[in-house]
Amino acid sequence: MNIYDNIINGLRVGSDRYFDSHNPATGETLGRVAHCSREQVDMAVAAAKAAQPAWAALPDAQRKALCMQLAEVIKTNAEYLAEWVTREQGKPLGGIGPDQVPGARFELWGCEVWTQVPASLELSVEVVFEDETRRDEVHRKPFGVIGTIAPWNWPLLIAVWQMIPALRAGNTVVIKPSEYTSIGTLELVRLLADVLPPGVLNTVSGPGEVGAWLVDNPALDKIMFTGSSATGARIAATAARHLTPTTMELGGNDAAIVLPDADPKAMAMGLFWGAFLNMGQTCACAKRLYVHESLHDAVVAELKTLATAMPMGDGMQAGIAMGPIQNRMQFDKVQALVERAKADGASVVCGGQAPSGPGLFYPLTLITNIADGAPLVDEEQFGPVLPIIKYRDEADAIASANRLDAGLGASVWSNNLDHARAVAERIQAGTVWINQHGAIHPMVPFGGTKGSGWGVEFGIDGLKAVTQAQVISIKK
Repeated sequence: MNIYDNIINGLRVGSDRYFDSHNPATGETLGRVAHCSREQVDMAVAAAKAAQPAWAALPDAQRKALCMQLAEVIKTNAEYLAEWVTREQGKPLGGIGPDQVPGARFELWGCEVWTQVPASLELSVEVVFEDETRRDEVHRKPFGVIGTIAPWNWPLLIAVWQMIPALRAGNTVVIKPSEYTSIGTLELVRLLADVLPPGVLNTVSGPGEVGAWLVDNPALDKIMFTGSSATGARIAATAARHLTPTTMELGGNDAAIVLPDADPKAMAMGLFWGAFLNMGQTCACAKRLYVHESLHDAVVAELKTLATAMPMGDGMQAGIAMGPIQNRMQFDKVQALVERAKADGASVVCGGQAPSGPGLFYPLTLITNIADGAPLVDEEQFGPVLPIIKYRDEADAIASANRLDAGLGASVWSNNLDHARAVAERIQAGTVWINQHGAIHPMVPFGGTKGSGWGVEFGIDGLKAVTQAQVISIKK
């Protein structure tokens, strides 16, 4: 059985304890992962602290060039890393279609692109005021050491979202991968760390207690977390004790609203992938669908046709579009929400019953005859289940979209873009897409509102978020 250790200060560091990583499609044990001690977590932060001044002192052009080298490392090792994503997270290796959506190769392509973009951006000095008496400039300075905690749903891509802008801006990083998908992330960092000076990029692996130790280290200068709102609240409380700034991308329960002038056939594929990308295990998936009563049956029929045609299975096999739910805890949650909906009188259009056999597979499931207040609607299911709610009045649909504390994303579907934009402006979410859902871009800021977190990632705004503003004010 292969052992996967951490990289701390450029060296491979083992542990007294290890835990197993499993393939959710087969149950196979993939390897043994180091369970860091608190002393090792502190050692990783100390290594990052020691390395940060020299890293920040490098000319900006040199750090940008090194980040471009990291993109090449990802590209060169993309197939190896994609196989780890499939085996450990479950998403199909190749996916379907020319863009290989929603496969692991697509995730690695995203890792490459989201590394190149921060490396291409300029953090220029901004002159915010100048007259004959004074000149005021804003300079961007790194925080120092940034601790990041990555989730299991996009284990490499979200790790890259956290790590690369931080490194580009002159910070050093300690990253804690999810205990469910540690090996792929550890292997990614191992490859990247070979390009970087020792201590610039470090890992600490293990269960939740390791993440708790990391965020409780007062030497951290910022924390970046992607995950559930409940865990985010605990992290924020710990960070507050040390006055450590945070960026929080927390849970979403995205609403999608289909207006009465939409074309069900034309929008079906976009809406389908908006809901079921990565088996619905994406924070910004559409998780509750509000359809005008005049289109309800047609939209349900189109989605059913797609859902029942998607091949599901072990993602290492060719032609697979859908993999398993990643872990037993999430599988049980999804199954319990569906069973509760069925018991309360909701209708199962397709799916709704887990198959027998190995693996954490759950069929793509559409639920109708359900309303606001049902647990499947009000709780983020984070799985391959979509509740479809019929509405009559547009104002009621908007109120339904806004009624929950979640505010990550939302979407509006319509043939009238002016009408759709007017509806979108009334929705409380960090991003509202029109005639698409979850269509993130490395140049477009992304973040949540309300209980879905604070701060943004991506683009120049995301790069600024891993820096601090320093004003230099000059009297002429």
